Amino acid sequence: MSPEHLRLAEDHAETAAWKKFGPYLTERQWGTVREDYSSDGNAWNYITHDMARRYAYRWGEEGLGGVSDARQLLCLGVGLWNGQDEMLKERLFGLTNGEGNHGEDVKELYYYLDSTPTHSYMRMLYKYPQQAFPYAQLRAHNAQRTRQEPEYELLDTGIFDESRYFDVFIEYAKAGPEDLLLQLTVHNRGPETANLHVLPQAWFRNTWAFEHYRPRPQLRSTGPGTVHLTHPELGEYQLYCDQTPALLFCDNDTNGVRLYNRPEEGKFYKDGINDYLVEGRQEAINTAQYGTKVAAHYQLTVAAGQAQTVRVRLRKTPLPAPFADFDQVVAQRRQEADAFYATLQQGMADPDARNVQRQAFAGMLWSKQFYYYDLNQWLDGDPKFVAPPSERRTGRNNNWRHLYNADIISMPDKWEYPWYAAWDLAFHCIPLAMVDAEFAKQQLRLLTRDWYMHPNGQLPAYEWNLSDANPPVHAWATWRVYQMDQMQRNGHGDTVFLEAMFHKLNLNFSWWVNRKDRNGRNIFEGGFLGLDNIGVFDRSAPLPTGGHIEQSDGTSWMAMYALNLMRIALELALTNPVYQEMASKFFEHFLYIVEAMTKGGDGQFNLWDEEDNFYYDVLHTPDGVRTKLKVRSIVGLIPLFAVEVLDDTLLSALPEFAQRLRWLLHNRPHLAELVSHWQVPGQGARHRLSLLRSHRLRCLLTRMLDEQEFLSEFGIRALSRYHQEQPYYFPMAEANFTVAYLPGESDSDMFGGNSNWRGPIWFPINYLLIESLQRFYAYYGDAFQVEYPTGSGHHCTLQEIANALTERLNKLFLQDSTGRRPSFGTNERLQYDPHFRDYPLFYEYFHGDDGRGLGASHQTGWTGLLACLLTSQSLTRISAEQDAKAGAVP
Repeated sequence: MSPEHLRLAEDHAETAAWKKFGPYLTERQWGTVREDYSSDGNAWNYITHDMARRYAYRWGEEGLGGVSDARQLLCLGVGLWNGQDEMLKERLFGLTNGEGNHGEDVKELYYYLDSTPTHSYMRMLYKYPQQAFPYAQLRAHNAQRTRQEPEYELLDTGIFDESRYFDVFIEYAKAGPEDLLLQLTVHNRGPETANLHVLPQAWFRNTWAFEHYRPRPQLRSTGPGTVHLTHPELGEYQLYCDQTPALLFCDNDTNGVRLYNRPEEGKFYKDGINDYLVEGRQEAINTAQYGTKVAAHYQLTVAAGQAQTVRVRLRKTPLPAPFADFDQVVAQRRQEADAFYATLQQGMADPDARNVQRQAFAGMLWSKQFYYYDLNQWLDGDPKFVAPPSERRTGRNNNWRHLYNADIISMPDKWEYPWYAAWDLAFHCIPLAMVDAEFAKQQLRLLTRDWYMHPNGQLPAYEWNLSDANPPVHAWATWRVYQMDQMQRNGHGDTVFLEAMFHKLNLNFSWWVNRKDRNGRNIFEGGFLGLDNIGVFDRSAPLPTGGHIEQSDGTSWMAMYALNLMRIALELALTNPVYQEMASKFFEHFLYIVEAMTKGGDGQFNLWDEEDNFYYDVLHTPDGVRTKLKVRSIVGLIPLFAVEVLDDTLLSALPEFAQRLRWLLHNRPHLAELVSHWQVPGQGARHRLSLLRSHRLRCLLTRMLDEQEFLSEFGIRALSRYHQEQPYYFPMAEANFTVAYLPGESDSDMFGGNSNWRGPIWFPINYLLIESLQRFYAYYGDAFQVEYPTGSGHHCTLQEIANALTERLNKLFLQDSTGRRPSFGTNERLQYDPHFRDYPLFYEYFHGDDGRGLGASHQTGWTGLLACLLTSQSLTRISAEQDAKAGAVP
């Protein structure tokens, strides 16, 4: 057991709080719903990037490469100034939803390079230009571009030409749970000596300005380079700054004078350090050397090609010589991080794959965030603050008053999506379980807690609209994480976790049945279900035709949900027979959904199209007419996800369940005929439950594996390439609606500013497709083969196709024979510069034809599934090598 594994065990046993401090600061608190106190709900404009340096937030803190305690009362981060910028670099810059030609977008270069699950060691890289940061240029050029043009990025400005920039490596190492070492290493990549102001900062989140019972904490200088921190809840800490830099103090309070022209309320504000350095305002800082925010001011002169280091230590108790063992601790934690990942990556021979996977895990672990949102307080306002506008009480999220979030949560992207999303989080937990199964289980459990889940059983979607419906994948993630954890625990499954999740998910399943099955026919809606811009209409809004859409994907998700809950109930039934009855309930509900998918719920209309051999959404208009919306998208592939394979051994152990199955299949023959060959065991006496009989399975796979339709060189596209030459048109008197294949970002803003799904590749759906193929293979074995790619004449088993799709997805990130990574696109600096080429970005989605990364650049959340796929590919290679060796034995 490595030292990091021991720390994980100590933290889980609560004998040492190794996770008390971590990367829990967001990258963007401005422009969020939580901080929006406007009457019109325009969160992007209520607090802007320009305002952020002067505004004390209510619900959280942001920082560059920052950490905090788990309640985000005490924060530690990095400030930089090249002497040219109009403001200190204390936070990441990006365009708002209205400013970007494809919606919101961060315009910085930063990389999460390493982290252990307890954050005993962390490392990230920020690339800081030596010239003035081109804020205005980025805004202006993107404003001029249309949705048909690509985004204008920081590299496009030319500011990195001649390598005139600093590489700022930010490292944290823990000597103990409350003993943090921060090391900043600044490399001058440019051709000439350059100056840089480096400002490690410590500050308290402002709690005192909002509630009467919150006293003001204090930081106070106690000597050269030394700060004593006192907080009424956290207690006392010491901040030590190497080389005795100047200490600059101010307060984490809003500068109402600069923002709102209010009468001066006090002397020192949040922007005091910024104004002191950038504007030369000597009066902006507190020369009495105390406040609630402090920066250690280092002025570095770094020669071309050289590096300098800054060291800071934050710890609970005083230490006479805080830097005596500093270098030793940092080096030791680096080695321990290497040992932890060496165990995880055993058998992964490719050093590039190991590097990419380790950075994928780093992105997952750095993307934890303290997320604070008390809806009751947010709606009604704080006793010491300006009351919210009256519109708030009938506006966004007003029916979620029970919701109280104050937890460490895995974020999709801490700049672009600094708020949890229910279905994103489910995917996050799969790679997270590889490194920290306890945290993955805790995350899944969190959204089902009473103070998250709505009393009606709905899971909160995301802060922009908590009542939106995300695809119900929580049960799938729960079962997968349980299995992964069971393997790590030598076969001992955490049934306490599984049982708790089952009961709450049962409530959520009932919410879906009661709220999203409009006519009680087991045909489901659900709205956009994460697939905005994939169809003809905005499925979350009233339709221009009136009526409603019977969703192929919504119904398929629910079939998958029923099978997931059935499988969980069967596992619980092995130790508590009462769950056999619950398993039977979900098995029967699955059969009714299969019948509805096959016969349209009322036996008159089918979501399956016999002519095209594909599943489509169906538009049901008020006049009773039903129209198939013949868009070939992943909506029609999602039925593949609803598949479960049970073996005779399990059925033998659960006689009551087995008996109920036999009764249903004998007495409900119209349902029995829908379950393909249930009575005919597959490979190894296995039985299959699926929405698809073998004919429809072959039909869907024929389309999915066609390179002129869904199959890209880099995975499965979200929309068939068929629609490039044959767009789908839906004519109406008011306007014609069109869906055409777009391999990258959408050219339509009908679904909102950042709605980009019309043909790209994205990991969650691809991951589920691969997993489904593996489950089908578990039933069929080698006997069932299909053409891969379609039209090639080459036939493969479903496992071989799953392996091939895994390889295509991995290929997005791995260097090819020429050293290029497809996700980097055509940018030569990214592809070949030694200071860029080994730092992949984990994009939100990928171009359907050339594989370049698009959307949010740090959405390691669901793209972090890559870590699982790299391990899978490595295991496949090892297995193939072992088979080859075995075959060579006489």
